[in-house]
This record gives sequence, structure tokens and C-alpha cells, in this order.
Amino acid sequence: MELVTTILSLLFVLASGLYWFLRNRYNYWTNRGFPTVPNQKLLYGHVKGTNTERHASYITAEIYQQLKKRGDSFGGLNVFIIPAVMVVDPELIKTILVKDFHIFHDRGLFSDPEVDPLSGTLFALQGKPWKILRQKLTPTFTSGKMKQMFTTIRDVAEQLGTYVDEHLHQEELEMKEILVRYTTDVIGTCAFGIECNTLKNPDSEFLKYGNKVFDQKVSTMIKIIFIMMMRKFKSNFVLKITDADVESFFLNLVRETVEYRENNNVKRNDFLNLLMQIKNTGKLWEAEEEHVGKGEVGMTQNELAAQVFIFFLAGFETSSTTMNFCLYELAKNSELQERLRKEINRALEANGGELTYDVVMGIEYLNKVVDETLRKYPPLESITRAPEQDYTIPGTKHVIPKGTMVQIPIYALHHDPEYYPEPERFDPERFQPEVANARPPYVYMPFGEGPRICIGMRFGMMQTKVGLITLLRQFRFSPTEKTPETIRFMPNVFILSPDRGNYLHVEKI
Repeated sequence: MELVTTILSLLFVLASGLYWFLRNRYNYWTNRGFPTVPNQKLLYGHVKGTNTERHASYITAEIYQQLKKRGDSFGGLNVFIIPAVMVVDPELIKTILVKDFHIFHDRGLFSDPEVDPLSGTLFALQGKPWKILRQKLTPTFTSGKMKQMFTTIRDVAEQLGTYVDEHLHQEELEMKEILVRYTTDVIGTCAFGIECNTLKNPDSEFLKYGNKVFDQKVSTMIKIIFIMMMRKFKSNFVLKITDADVESFFLNLVRETVEYRENNNVKRNDFLNLLMQIKNTGKLWEAEEEHVGKGEVGMTQNELAAQVFIFFLAGFETSSTTMNFCLYELAKNSELQERLRKEINRALEANGGELTYDVVMGIEYLNKVVDETLRKYPPLESITRAPEQDYTIPGTKHVIPKGTMVQIPIYALHHDPEYYPEPERFDPERFQPEVANARPPYVYMPFGEGPRICIGMRFGMMQTKVGLITLLRQFRFSPTEKTPETIRFMPNVFILSPDRGNYLHVEKI
């Protein structure tokens, strides 16, 4: 009997302690005088349903609208049990992303290359390691370097056109899967110098492991939350996030490819070759500040692999979904599709029928169509920053504690009717120069903004536009009975990805 009483007493103490912790956590912002929104749920905070029932973009947009309707320029919230701040006002967004970048230079994401090699990416790194790596990688994404890769991308796009042409006998084609195979082949070739042939072989290991990374497993989310909580008490606390089989596949692939190229003096116009030129001496993170930019600092094999890894992930999924969303909207808006096709043909005729980098990037109406696609369907619904010190929000007495996640709600901004009337309507004319210039800055950020803007933006736009031009020159797209009236996003994928296939009727022109 005494044992039962002891056990019950311990359970009561634990339950009381948990209740006190959660109550204190959920009053975190109220106790600090921050504006916030009501209706928190046990263990979920303000984001109940995310990852299981609804995509985070819908939940974030609701919180954004609640704060904005009350006139708040920012607000505190709890992402599960992790305190965060959402920024609503574009001027404050500009301050955080640009003016005070020296304080908000980190995303607040997990990164520990020693324990988890593939986490040491330019996207996730913090502080001095990020700064050094950004300086080293920036020259690899110039327009000149993009032109060197252009022919490779155009060749893969021609294979895409051939694949679609060979399958026109089908009443409808599922474009989502076809397009992700196209971008996998592009990135596989440009990042690894390997012919993936995913268009012909849909069981490619590249596609298998790439998709595995984007699947947000509950166990992974729990690990991330645990790391963020523990780092409040122990700054160097780490826990491996990347799946062992994913890490093994990419590390081994990069190692074998680099060794083969070095041993056989193989040179290619691709991203891996540019990284190999950087790879020369020592460990990048331990480089002395005065050597930065002098060509004396290299990177280790694992550091190189991490950059190839993030380049692959960022390129194959986000570009394919952008193309998919674009074709979906053009299929539903045939007059826009015909106008774009005429603009493409006119540009090619003016260049003697040759598709070049300058032609691709210079088609004005294509730029508007892609910009509107990225407005309505930004790859990431939010971007984050974390201050390296306690930060007093300008014009207020509110202090954001050091290391607190600050959320910039991209999807919500892009769907705010104040900036984009009838936000669910697909309208490329929103990006007429006079219309775009009339909007406040920092309400259109599909690639982020400030010094941490996506370094691969130019490459992503290039492969997206080359693919679209190749398809629209040859084929006309229209909806079928399976084409959804509106697109819903998969809740367990952190980028914006449709929850069903994009079935379109495709006919040869």
C-alpha cells in the first residue's frame, strides 16, 4: 500500500510540474506584455493541426490576420511549446532582415557539422561560419556561371519535352510527378555531374532520398523542439537530425564522385566542379578572418557534401512545384497561357529560334507569370531569424530575448488583400512595374530578403523558365475532371506542395 501511495505521489508531483511548466510557457508572452492571440491548445500552443491536419501556411496566415486586424505590428506565439515572435509590419520586417541584420544574421535553425555533417549547409549555418561560406560560394552563382550550366539544363529540358510527347496518347498526364523528375535530372546533373535519368527511371535513388528529407516526420519535429529547449540551458547541446541512410547516400555519392574527378582530372561546367575549386586547404570553420576572400580557405569533404546536398534539395523540389503550380494556373486561364506562348515564340523568333540564357531571362511576360506563381505559392511559407542578443523592438519597450525564433510570414504577406486585392486570383499584371512599385517593400519575398536571400535564386529561376518554355512551345495544357478547383497543400511537407496530383490534358501544338 505504501508503494502505491509513493507512486501516486510521484505521478502527482510530475503532473503538477508539467502543468506549471506549460502554464508558465503559455503565459510567456502575456507576462512580457507582448500582444498575442488567444486559443492556445495543450502541447500545441498556437499551431494545433500543423503537420497533421493542415499545412503551416494556413495556420500562420490566420495568426497574421488576427494580429493585423488588431493593429499589431508583431505578436508573440507558441509553436508547440517554443516561444516565437511573428512580424506583421513590412517596415519592421525590413529592419530585422536588413537594417539590423548584424543582430539577426542567423535563422535559428539546427546546425552542427561535427555531429550531423549534412546540417552544415549555407542555409542553416550561423555566425562566422555562415559569413565565410557565403563569401566563398557567392561567385559560383553569378550570371556567368549560370550561362556555363545553361546548355546542360536545356538538354534535360529537351528530354522533358520528348517524354511528354511520347505520352500524349494518355487522356491526361500527371504533371506534378513528371516535373519533379525533370528537376531531379537537372540538379543531379548540375550538382553531382551524374545522369540520373529519372524521367526514364522513376525509381531513382536521388528522388527516393530527396523526398524522404522533405517528409516532416513527427519524430524529427520532436527532436528539433527538444534541441531548441535544451539549448536554453546548454548552448552546445546537439542531437542528430538527418536520417542515417540519407546521410550515408549523399556523403558516399559526393566522396566517390569527387575522388573520380580528381583522379581522372575530369572538368565539368557544374556546381560540384565549382565547389571542388574552392576545396583546397583546412577546415572552413576554423579559418582566420583575414584569409576570407583571398582564395586561401577551402573546405573539407563533408563541408563540400553539405553544400551539394542543400543545392540538390533546394533545387529539385521547389522548382518543380513552382512549375507545377504555374501550369495549373495557366491550364485554368487559357487566355494567359496563349499570351505567354505568343511572347515566348516572339522572343525566340527575334533570336533566330535559338534558346539562350539571355532569351530565357528576358521574356517580360514570363517573368510576370513566374513572379505571380511565386506570389501565390511561395516555396517556404515563412522564413526565420533569431537575434544574437536581447533586442528591443524599435519604438517600443518590448524585448525579444536572445535566440528567440522570429517568424516572417511570407505566405500570409503574399495573400494579404491590402497588398494583393483578390489574393486567390492569378493575375500576372500585379507585377507590372507601376503596380509593383506602388506596393510597400518587403511584402513580396519568395526567396527571402536581405543578406541571407536565397543564393541559388538565379539558378532556380533559370531551370524553372527553361522547363516552362520547352513545354509551352510544344504543348497546350487544359484542365480535366481530376483537376482540383483549388489547391490544398500537403500538411506534412514543410514547403508548399500540392496534396494531390496535377492531372492535365496535354495536346501537341
